[in-house]
Amino acid sequence: MWDEPARKGAWCIFSQAGQGTELLPTQQTLPQALKPASAVMSGEGCWSTSHKLVWLGLNFYLFIDTFHWYEDEDAYIYTRIMLGSTLAWARASATCLNFNCMLILLPVSRNLISFLRGASICCGGALRRQLDKNIAFHKMVACGIAVNATIHIVAHFINIERYHTSQSEEAGALRNKLSGLGKSPNESYLNPIRTYETNTTGEVLTTVAGITGVVITVALILIMTSSTELIRRSCYELFWYTHHLFVVFFIGLITHGMGQLVRGQTPQSLLLHNVTYCKDHYLEWENATQCPLPQFSGNKPVAWKWVLSPVVLYICERIVRFWRFQQEVVITKVVTHSSGVLELHMKKRGFKMGPGQYIFLQCPSISQLEWHPFTLTSAPEEDFFSVHVRVVGDWTASLFKAFGAEEKAFKELWMLPRVAVDGPYGSATTDVFHYRVSVCIAAGIGVTPFASILKSIWYKCCNRNTVLALQKVYFYWMCRDPSAFEWFADLLFHLETKMAEKGKNDFLSYHIFLTGWNEDQATHIALHYDDKMDVITGLRQKTCYGRPNWDNEFKQLAENHPSNSIGVFFCGPKTLSKILQKTCNSYSSVDPRGVQFHYNEESF
Repeated sequence: MWDEPARKGAWCIFSQAGQGTELLPTQQTLPQALKPASAVMSGEGCWSTSHKLVWLGLNFYLFIDTFHWYEDEDAYIYTRIMLGSTLAWARASATCLNFNCMLILLPVSRNLISFLRGASICCGGALRRQLDKNIAFHKMVACGIAVNATIHIVAHFINIERYHTSQSEEAGALRNKLSGLGKSPNESYLNPIRTYETNTTGEVLTTVAGITGVVITVALILIMTSSTELIRRSCYELFWYTHHLFVVFFIGLITHGMGQLVRGQTPQSLLLHNVTYCKDHYLEWENATQCPLPQFSGNKPVAWKWVLSPVVLYICERIVRFWRFQQEVVITKVVTHSSGVLELHMKKRGFKMGPGQYIFLQCPSISQLEWHPFTLTSAPEEDFFSVHVRVVGDWTASLFKAFGAEEKAFKELWMLPRVAVDGPYGSATTDVFHYRVSVCIAAGIGVTPFASILKSIWYKCCNRNTVLALQKVYFYWMCRDPSAFEWFADLLFHLETKMAEKGKNDFLSYHIFLTGWNEDQATHIALHYDDKMDVITGLRQKTCYGRPNWDNEFKQLAENHPSNSIGVFFCGPKTLSKILQKTCNSYSSVDPRGVQFHYNEESF
């Protein structure tokens, strides 16, 4: 059924496909000095430097090792005479391309990441934090694929031209001799361009290597260009659909090597044909015993060996997702909120969540293929799970309409559209309870995972039998819109009351920062600044205006907890994430016995 919210306000949804937030310059001001400021764009997190170096090191090792092998191997002496060093460039980049294609599917195998993250015995806190940056790793590997594919394509363009040039009289007698091989039945060819008059473009596009190469290149270009931040934020559906061209890409990759465009001397021919001597005495070929005509063959395809295991693993991943898609999801409650927000309460057999986790939601009546991620706003202790969906694009607008939220008319639950749920999946914020002291920082829409966490804290405090390792929570929230504070103020009010009843007034310290206002709001705030209850939230804790001075905040945290490991959890834009990560590093003690700030991010 439909329920109207208890108090007028808007729940904000955190969605990886959603829009960014706006933040103000980093400085704290008093109510008497209220002033607007500029906005910054949001983005995503980065991978640690050490892991980047490991990945780069492996790429450089594979490239250099393969390059030297093709430069030194006797089987490719005649091929190098025709192609020069571009042979090694093409093959070395192909090896790195295969290596990165092996890795690209692993970070998007959500169930694998979730399993590894949950395996606390073999997965320490530091590794869990890296697993939370799986999308950043996915992007980095994709860049590696793009770079190596570019090198491979350019090298082969040069190779094709050199094959063609080898058929000309200016190429020299040896290259002409090698290019002429393969005309008789007992001969094998080295040069795939059979005559100088051959149209190289047409010839290449009739081969397996040429056709699959074009298909791979087009698929890769479409995937990469549609993955830009501009496209993802303005047209997420385009990004989502074009990303599934990875199926075409992998099929093309596996079959590409079957063309055997690059050929080398066979092992049997090397035993009979003394290449070191014969390359300088090519006029004696067939006449000298040690110089029979050389025989050539192409390399067998190897790409499938690189990608077989991750592809099988990813197929299993999709099977698990399909199985979850088939499971029934019961919608128990639908609530409409102001500012175009839809709240869904759901139940699903066997569904177990942790605070701060997220799910993928699908509505088959809107799209049979699209899945969109949303943070869970319910607590594990509740007998349902919930999400809050804000209209930010075509899909969310269609969902809003499908549930009849625009008309705000009563609907029986059986009349509502079917939804499917995949998850839940872990995120950085789920580690809040692993620390004695945790600092939760949210910017704008990034507050939603902390709603689940603070709810869970409230339930744990209500349960006398629950023993919490967590002893202190600091919560910071920065938001531009005063009305957005209203829904969260209810939760904070309940927490504030429960902590007072339990004698734990110091357990939760929260700091709310209003970073946007107009002249009328500023006047109203200034007039009521001395009231006992805050004029914005109705809480005892007064709202701050402007943005926090993070140096002062972290300095105070370090002084209050000089020998603790403090977990810092952030959900918000990339710009602020970089500032916080740098601040955490600055205020962590060099002495391992001193205060250590462990940074965990969930940027959008």
